Parts: sequence; structure tokens; C-alpha cells
Amino acid sequence: MQNSTTTVDTPVPADAAPLSHSLKQRHLSMIALGGVIGAGLFVGSGAGIAAAGPSIVIAYTLSGLLVMLVMRMLGEMSAAYPSSGSFSAHAEHAIGPWAGFTAGWSFWVLLCTAVGLEGIGAAKIVTGWLPGTPEWAWVALFMVVFCATNLAAVKNFGEFEFWFAALKVGAIGLFLVLGVLAITGVLPGTDAPGTANLTGEGGFLPNGSEGLVVGLLASVFAYGGLETVTIAAAESENPVKGVASAVRTAMWRIALFYIGSMAVIVTLVPWDSEAVVEAGPYVAALRHLGIPGAGQVMNVVILVALLSAMNANIYGSSRIAWSLVGRGQGPKALGRVSGGVPRVAVLTSSVFGFVCVVLSYWRPDDVFPWLLNMIGAVILVVWIFIAVSQLRLRARLEREAPEKLTVRMWAFPWLTWLALAAMAAIFVLMAREPGTRVQLYGTGGMTAALAATGYAWQRARARD
Repeated sequence: MQNSTTTVDTPVPADAAPLSHSLKQRHLSMIALGGVIGAGLFVGSGAGIAAAGPSIVIAYTLSGLLVMLVMRMLGEMSAAYPSSGSFSAHAEHAIGPWAGFTAGWSFWVLLCTAVGLEGIGAAKIVTGWLPGTPEWAWVALFMVVFCATNLAAVKNFGEFEFWFAALKVGAIGLFLVLGVLAITGVLPGTDAPGTANLTGEGGFLPNGSEGLVVGLLASVFAYGGLETVTIAAAESENPVKGVASAVRTAMWRIALFYIGSMAVIVTLVPWDSEAVVEAGPYVAALRHLGIPGAGQVMNVVILVALLSAMNANIYGSSRIAWSLVGRGQGPKALGRVSGGVPRVAVLTSSVFGFVCVVLSYWRPDDVFPWLLNMIGAVILVVWIFIAVSQLRLRARLEREAPEKLTVRMWAFPWLTWLALAAMAAIFVLMAREPGTRVQLYGTGGMTAALAATGYAWQRARARD
């Protein structure tokens, strides 16, 4: 029987040192809790509300249900086979090496690019406080800090994420409490809004089904990044327990933080208020409640969310790269481990992220938008690999090692097939919308190129 720290990252180079297992359960618990609260929720939800109106609650509920299914599938596999490669390692074992190659490297590109984007967003906030200071210098500073943090020891990553997550959870928890008090008319100085903002200004579906579709697509991509907890679990003291705990609490975390906060915002503030997009939905809601300094308070929280995402994405990208190299699917240099940390992979991921920042200044009209479009739908590709892998591995586990099924997918295989159908439907919706169609093409091109490369490599290795 597999013990709690065994992974599926085999074979590894003979001279490879193992990763550390120094993440504690409190780190994993808070990473799972705070990982749900990202910049996509604070920043990206404004555009979704502007498009869908009050029906954004429906959009986040539908996409949230899909994410719950994906996390349950991933949790089942990760509890049975803890791995720093997470879904990439599972895809290799379930489908073939080409699938692990495609899922892993596409996700690596996504995370590294996201590091650069989050650095740019964080720098814009700081330069708003300190006008005249160059954005690139702040991005460089953030890169150096989090690169150094991840180079030192995995427990440093865990500590940073623990406190980042604690601040985010505290902030959004306070927001929800204040919002509910205001909605019920208990908060001093406010009147209960009733259903005026939900049914007025065009009704619950002010822009019809098209608006709901735009809101749904925006909400799907706001959930990206939840997979990091299954990557981190492989370096914890008890990977199986950590994954099981994170996955089992995913439902209420998504319901409370995403769906709950969207419901509070559209109940308190008219969906077509300019402040929802310009200042952000959370700032608009707090200003509506007359909270002094609401804008600056939320800027601090958003800054923390961006920095937290930078830290997590440098970590996640380095571990995905290390896992791929350990399975013979990348440059051997990226697999070097010292002090329990794949330091070359950390440096490479950080440098790639900074190159994305340079491109945003150097080629903002062609190369940088092309890069953004290329990663636009990667998370959906990853989710499809997760679902297909779970379908195949579940049958294998039930036959060969049923004792490893400590986390089970609900109503298998029907909900897995339902999730795959939902993902296919999202691709169709993306193809219908001009704003997302180009992302579909970009991601499709990158995925096809990686799949072809991975398949050619697989055939060559089979011949050898």
C-alpha cells in the first residue's frame, strides 16, 4: 500500500534529491481557504456584473458547481497518488505521456505569464500611492522578493501564503458580515435595499441570455488557481490528509466567498453603476455603505491578493516543471534540487514571468496580446485532462487498489460526464463571443503544438 508521502513522479534522475515535506497542515488549510480568493474575484468580477447584471449570481453558481466537480475529481486522484505534478502526472498515467506533457507545459506557461500580469497589477496599485515611481521597478522588486522566498525553503512559501490568506479571508469575511447587516437593515445609517437592485434597472436579466453568457465566461476564469493546493499537498507532512481536507471544504468555500459576495454586491449596489467597473464592485459596495477610506482599504486587499497569486504561481510553476523533468519531459537542469527546493525551476519560472512584463512594455500591441490570447482558455484544457484522467484512473483504482480511494467523486461516472459536457458547452460559448473566440484559437494552437510535440517524444521514447 502506498504511504502518505509516496508520489507518482517516477522515474526521477538517479542524482535527483527529493523535495521537502515541510508544509504543515495549517499551511495547506489556509492555502486551500485563501486560494479561492484571488485577484479575479476582486478585479475581474466588475466586468461580469456589468454584462450580466444581478444574474451574475447565477453565472457564478453554475461555474462554481463545475469547479466543485473538477476539484472533487482532482482530489480523488491526488489523494490516491499525491504528486507535485498533480493533474499532469495523473494525465500521463491515465492517458499517456503526451497528455502529461501537454497539460503540464501549457499550465506552466499559464502560471508564468500570470506571475507577470499580477506583478503589473500590483505595481499599478503601488504607483497610485507613490506617483512618479516606475512600475517596472516595483515589478522587479516583487519578483526578487518572491523568487527569493521560493528559493529558500518551501516552508517560506507556506508562511507567506498562510498570512496572505488570513488577511484575504478576514477582509472578505468582514465584507460579507457588513453586507448582510446592511441588507437586513441592521447596520446603523443604512436602509435595507430590499429587491430594488435585483429587479429594477432592466430586471434580473437586464442584457438577456447574451449578458448571462458573458458573465458566465468571466466567472469561469476567475476560479483558476485552485489546483495549487493539490500541488502543494505533495510537499506536506501528510499529503493524503491535506488533499482530502481541502477538497471536502471546497463546496462551502466557493459558495461563501464567490457566490455569497456576488449576491451581496448586486443586492446593495445597482448593477449598472459606473463605480462597479471603474472602482471595482467591492469598493462600490463599501462606499455605498459609507465606509470611510473604502477605496484604499480594498486596494490593500487587492494588492495582497495579487502578491499572494504571484507567490503561489511561482511555486506552482516550479513544481510542475520539476515533475515534468522528473518524468523525462523537459530539460534536466530544471530538475536539480538543493535544500529540498527545485531552485533552477524557481529561477526559470520567475525569469519567464519577468520576460512577460518586458513584453508588455516593449510589444504591447502585438506580441503581448498574442501571449495573453494563447493562455486564455488553458484552464479549460487542464480541466478536460482532469476529467478524462479521473474516468480512467477510477476504474483502475477500483480494480487494483480500492483502499486508496479515500476521496471519491460523487455519482461516478455520471457527474464526470456532466462536467465534460459543461466544458464542451463553454468552448461553444467562447466560439460564439468575438471577445473570447480569439482566445480559443490561441489556446487551441498552443495545445495542438504541445500535444504534437509530446506525442512525437512519446513515440521516440517507445522506439528507444
